[in-house]
Amino acid sequence: MNLLFDTLTATARPDDLLLERPDGGRDLYRDVLSLTARMAGALVSLGVRPGDRVAVQVEKSPENLYLYLATIRAGAVFLPLNTAYTLAELDYFITDAGPALIVCDPAGEAGVSGLAARIGARVATLDARGAGSLSDLAAGQSPEFATVERSAQDLAAICYTSGTTGRSKGAMLTHGNLTANACTLVSLWRFSAADVLIHALPIYHVHGLFVATNVVMAAGAAMIFRPKFDAAEVLSLLSRATVLMGVPTFYTRLLDQPGLDSAATVSMRLFISGSAPLLAETHREFAARTGLAILERYGMTETGMNTSNPYQGPRIAGTVGLPLPDVSLRISNPDTGGPLPGGEIGVIEVKGPNVFAGYWNMPEKTAAEFRPGGWFITGDLGLIDPAGYVHIVGRGKDLIISGGLNVYPKEVEGEIDALPGVIESAVIGLPHPDLGEGVTAVIATGGSVVLTETAVLAALSDRLARFKQPRKVIFVDDLPRNAMGKVQKALLRDQHSALYRDL
Repeated sequence: MNLLFDTLTATARPDDLLLERPDGGRDLYRDVLSLTARMAGALVSLGVRPGDRVAVQVEKSPENLYLYLATIRAGAVFLPLNTAYTLAELDYFITDAGPALIVCDPAGEAGVSGLAARIGARVATLDARGAGSLSDLAAGQSPEFATVERSAQDLAAICYTSGTTGRSKGAMLTHGNLTANACTLVSLWRFSAADVLIHALPIYHVHGLFVATNVVMAAGAAMIFRPKFDAAEVLSLLSRATVLMGVPTFYTRLLDQPGLDSAATVSMRLFISGSAPLLAETHREFAARTGLAILERYGMTETGMNTSNPYQGPRIAGTVGLPLPDVSLRISNPDTGGPLPGGEIGVIEVKGPNVFAGYWNMPEKTAAEFRPGGWFITGDLGLIDPAGYVHIVGRGKDLIISGGLNVYPKEVEGEIDALPGVIESAVIGLPHPDLGEGVTAVIATGGSVVLTETAVLAALSDRLARFKQPRKVIFVDDLPRNAMGKVQKALLRDQHSALYRDL
């Protein structure tokens, strides 16, 4: 048995629809078996063996999705990488993970091949249309493949996550982690074969790949598969769907559409939001316009989903709901690790079958992030109210979430600090009406301003993925510090909190 692959393909009837392509093409569940068999055969022919990592940086397409499933079916470990990462950023991930195969867009093959050669990896290509050397190779493979056995403890994926200090960390997710979370969410969110999800999320991170895709397939449901989110298009698709999963930006942009009302959402039963905090005013306005309350939930790369507002019952704006049925959650003193009573703010800790197996090649970091008894320290600050709802009140460091994507401030600061004329920088997230948080750079020049915002942004354009690049640059003489000499980022956020207000 291959725990995850078998779970994702066992429920649906062969002739049921899995996926509607952007061009109107329709892939049935029976197609999944033959398509993933051919793709898995191609992986094996390229030297991929059980336990090997397959690094993938390609645009969203059905073939990209089948590559994920084929990797799992072949017993290998899927390593999705953000399509916005530059070659300089890819260098770290590829060197650290040591994949046997790297799949990239044909346009990036030359650069990626140089990185691959250093670690002895092979390279294949796949473009936004699903064409490339990997698809060509798969076309000649058998439609039958002996699925590799994998059990709950075997690795299924490694997803790199950002912190606020140190290197990016590869969270090791097992077949058991992904299967347990998908099955729990199918039950909790009442998914069935009758559901149709509008899938407009990227599939290089947990939300779009392991939540949206895995839940749909575990329920035998269908997807309207789109390469990206377009508010006008999504609005036009609501009448043919039942569920939308998105980040808060999806909902703010839908609210800008004059046609969003109860008539437009009459066939929809569920709107889900995650990856970043949903503003209470967005929650209220959406409910007023459509008559439907957005269901907000809380998860992270290392755990998948931890909490959810109820399917039936109050969905309270500003909260992320209740712990999932198979997840234990507690609030602890950040310094001592001791439990705190209800209503007090502390660090959120969780344990359950969804919690990852540790960080790739980082045993010391893994050990530091767990308390005795298997409790994982999330780094998020929160409280539990008298009704049992979890409130996220902040992040235990300074991680920025912009448009649902994590931005690691120290990485951006390192690039800015290397620029001539910069004494020091502080990168912060400020409230942004569309992105949730706007990445903002505060640069200390010592009173000698020799830089402009245009020059800074131009210097960063080839060094950082677009979502990491500052939206605004603020110049100051010196950065504010506390008595211990630490930069007071909280003060900077307070001082400039209205920067994006009038956008």
